[in-house]
Amino acid sequence: MLKVSKVLNKGHLLAEAVGELEGRFKIFLVEDDDKIANILKEELERYSYLVYRAEEYNHIKTEFLAYSPDLVVLDINLPRFDGYYWCRQIRTISKIPILIISARSNELDQVRAIENGADDFIVKPFNLELAMAKIRSALRRSYGEYAKGGSNNILQIKGVYLNRNQNTITFKNKAIELSPKEFGLLSTLFENAGEIVTREDLLLAIWDDTEFVDDNTLTVNVTRVRKKLEEIGLIDVIETKRGQGYKLVPAWED
Repeated sequence: MLKVSKVLNKGHLLAEAVGELEGRFKIFLVEDDDKIANILKEELERYSYLVYRAEEYNHIKTEFLAYSPDLVVLDINLPRFDGYYWCRQIRTISKIPILIISARSNELDQVRAIENGADDFIVKPFNLELAMAKIRSALRRSYGEYAKGGSNNILQIKGVYLNRNQNTITFKNKAIELSPKEFGLLSTLFENAGEIVTREDLLLAIWDDTEFVDDNTLTVNVTRVRKKLEEIGLIDVIETKRGQGYKLVPAWED
């Protein structure tokens, strides 16, 4: 059985960003042809994308969950289960972009790929520039200038990345997933970094109506967020201001 920790350790590698789009996104590459996989991986990493190549072709869904990517490049012809099967499996848990890559060039295969949940189809042998353009386009549609909310889908302060699409926070090779409420709390503090956010404002931002929420609920959620931040090396970054609220102090090293 695949150990998730093994995938997490290899998958969450943070590279330097080289632009608003490149360098912030993780690509899950599911391709058993070493030559093609290496070509794609090298080109993606040249633009500072974070690339994790599948290792266990019988456990693609498990690796997907462990790595928590922003986009999948998925071959059709794979050992045991084909790409259509894994595309359907991923679609049961995620709406992220999936690009099918295959030597099958007839229209029926392309139709089948789309019907199984893929967003686009790249035919082998492919033009590398065209493949990269399709990947960038899919990322723009989902997270960038064409997406609802635009670049606000990813919030970054001093090397800490908050991904609204996945409710994750990443810092120095480590990432952790937050509950929707925890993520809402943390993103509100990040958006007001260095400033005190009142308890009332936090309650309104996360629960919309303070009448039906016990004030202790906020305290409990702040405690949970602090513990999760400590797990990735962010310690004492949320200060309690008695009688006022909370403040995020971005004092960590980038």
